[in-house]
Amino acid sequence: MKTLKYIIGILSFSLMVVSCKNNKTPEVKTIEIETTATKKELDPNATYAKAEFTVKGMTCAVGCAASIEKKIANMDGVKFAKVDFENELAMVEYDEAKVNPNSLEKTVTSVADLYKVIDMQTVEEFSKKNTN
Repeated sequence: MKTLKYIIGILSFSLMVVSCKNNKTPEVKTIEIETTATKKELDPNATYAKAEFTVKGMTCAVGCAASIEKKIANMDGVKFAKVDFENELAMVEYDEAKVNPNSLEKTVTSVADLYKVIDMQTVEEFSKKNTN
Protein backbone atom coordinates (compact mmCIF):
# COMPACT_ATOMS: atom_id res chain seq x y z
CA MET A 1 0.00 0.00 0.00
CA LYS A 2 2.86 2.37 0.82
CA THR A 3 4.45 1.52 -2.50
CA LEU A 4 1.25 2.47 -4.32
CA LYS A 5 1.16 5.81 -2.46
CA TYR A 6 4.79 6.49 -3.41
CA ILE A 7 4.12 5.65 -7.06
CA ILE A 8 1.05 7.93 -7.13
CA GLY A 9 3.06 10.66 -5.41
CA ILE A 10 5.93 10.37 -7.88
CA LEU A 11 3.50 10.36 -10.82
CA SER A 12 1.70 13.44 -9.45
CA PHE A 13 4.98 15.26 -8.91
CA SER A 14 6.20 14.29 -12.40
CA LEU A 15 2.94 15.46 -13.91
CA MET A 16 3.22 18.84 -12.18
CA VAL A 17 6.82 19.30 -13.31
CA VAL A 18 6.00 18.44 -16.90
CA SER A 19 2.78 20.45 -17.08
CA CYS A 20 4.09 23.63 -15.44
CA LYS A 21 5.01 26.18 -18.02
CA ASN A 22 7.30 29.10 -17.83
CA ASN A 23 4.83 31.99 -18.06
CA LYS A 24 6.71 34.62 -20.01
CA THR A 25 4.94 37.63 -21.34
CA PRO A 26 4.71 37.51 -25.11
CA GLU A 27 6.92 39.80 -27.11
CA VAL A 28 4.92 42.38 -29.05
CA LYS A 29 6.37 43.54 -32.34
CA THR A 30 5.02 46.40 -34.39
CA ILE A 31 5.23 45.95 -38.13
CA GLU A 32 4.64 48.81 -40.50
CA ILE A 33 2.64 47.86 -43.55
CA GLU A 34 2.47 50.02 -46.61
CA THR A 35 -1.01 50.30 -48.00
CA THR A 36 -1.91 51.44 -51.45
CA ALA A 37 -5.41 52.36 -50.37
CA THR A 38 -5.84 56.08 -50.14
CA LYS A 39 -8.83 58.15 -49.30
CA LYS A 40 -11.13 58.40 -52.29
CA GLU A 41 -10.89 61.67 -54.09
CA LEU A 42 -14.25 63.05 -55.12
CA ASP A 43 -14.68 65.07 -58.27
CA PRO A 44 -15.75 68.59 -57.24
CA ASN A 45 -17.34 69.11 -60.66
CA ALA A 46 -19.39 65.91 -60.58
CA THR A 47 -23.16 65.83 -60.49
CA TYR A 48 -24.24 63.87 -57.45
CA ALA A 49 -27.58 62.12 -57.09
CA LYS A 50 -29.17 60.56 -54.03
CA ALA A 51 -30.93 57.23 -54.08
CA GLU A 52 -32.92 55.34 -51.48
CA PHE A 53 -33.98 51.74 -51.76
CA THR A 54 -35.16 48.83 -49.66
CA VAL A 55 -32.83 45.90 -49.09
CA LYS A 56 -34.67 42.66 -48.31
CA GLY A 57 -32.97 39.57 -46.93
CA MET A 58 -30.76 41.13 -44.24
CA THR A 59 -30.65 39.14 -41.01
CA CYS A 60 -28.33 41.25 -38.85
CA ALA A 61 -26.94 44.76 -38.53
CA VAL A 62 -23.30 43.84 -38.01
CA GLY A 63 -22.85 41.28 -40.76
CA CYS A 64 -25.44 42.02 -43.41
CA ALA A 65 -26.05 45.76 -43.25
CA ALA A 66 -22.42 46.61 -42.54
CA SER A 67 -21.16 44.40 -45.40
CA ILE A 68 -23.57 45.95 -47.88
CA GLU A 69 -22.76 49.47 -46.69
CA LYS A 70 -19.01 48.85 -46.98
CA LYS A 71 -19.33 47.33 -50.46
CA ILE A 72 -21.39 50.29 -51.72
CA ALA A 73 -19.12 52.86 -50.04
CA ASN A 74 -16.08 51.35 -51.76
CA MET A 75 -17.59 51.81 -55.22
CA ASP A 76 -15.82 54.37 -57.37
CA GLY A 77 -17.98 57.49 -57.46
CA VAL A 78 -19.91 56.89 -54.24
CA LYS A 79 -19.75 59.86 -51.89
CA PHE A 80 -21.95 58.53 -49.08
CA ALA A 81 -23.55 55.20 -48.22
CA LYS A 82 -25.67 54.22 -45.22
CA VAL A 83 -27.62 51.01 -44.70
CA ASP A 84 -30.24 51.03 -41.95
CA PHE A 85 -30.89 47.44 -40.84
CA GLU A 86 -34.01 48.16 -38.78
CA ASN A 87 -35.81 49.94 -41.62
CA GLU A 88 -34.21 47.81 -44.38
CA LEU A 89 -33.24 51.08 -46.07
CA ALA A 90 -30.11 52.01 -48.00
CA MET A 91 -29.22 55.62 -48.75
CA VAL A 92 -26.51 56.39 -51.29
CA GLU A 93 -25.11 59.60 -52.74
CA TYR A 94 -23.20 58.95 -55.94
CA ASP A 95 -21.60 60.53 -59.00
CA GLU A 96 -24.08 60.06 -61.86
CA ALA A 97 -21.23 59.71 -64.37
CA LYS A 98 -19.71 56.72 -62.56
CA VAL A 99 -22.61 55.02 -60.78
CA ASN A 100 -26.19 54.28 -61.76
CA PRO A 101 -29.10 52.51 -60.04
CA ASN A 102 -28.36 49.25 -61.89
CA SER A 103 -24.75 49.19 -60.66
CA LEU A 104 -25.95 49.86 -57.11
CA GLU A 105 -28.36 46.94 -57.34
CA LYS A 106 -25.68 44.64 -58.78
CA THR A 107 -23.31 45.60 -55.97
CA VAL A 108 -25.89 44.78 -53.29
CA THR A 109 -26.84 41.45 -54.82
CA SER A 110 -23.16 40.54 -55.32
CA VAL A 111 -22.60 40.60 -51.55
CA ALA A 112 -24.95 37.61 -51.19
CA ASP A 113 -27.65 36.05 -53.33
CA LEU A 114 -30.27 36.44 -50.61
CA TYR A 115 -30.27 40.27 -50.75
CA LYS A 116 -32.90 41.87 -52.96
CA VAL A 117 -33.19 45.54 -53.91
CA ILE A 118 -36.74 46.90 -53.98
CA ASP A 119 -38.20 50.37 -54.62
CA MET A 120 -35.07 52.09 -55.96
CA GLN A 121 -35.82 55.79 -56.21
CA THR A 122 -33.87 58.99 -56.70
CA VAL A 123 -34.56 61.55 -53.99
CA GLU A 124 -33.72 65.18 -53.36
CA GLU A 125 -33.07 64.60 -49.65
CA PHE A 126 -32.67 61.44 -47.59
CA SER A 127 -35.46 60.41 -45.23
CA LYS A 128 -34.99 62.44 -42.05
CA LYS A 129 -35.88 59.64 -39.64
CA ASN A 130 -33.19 57.32 -41.06
CA THR A 131 -30.11 59.55 -41.28
CA ASN A 132 -29.13 59.27 -37.60
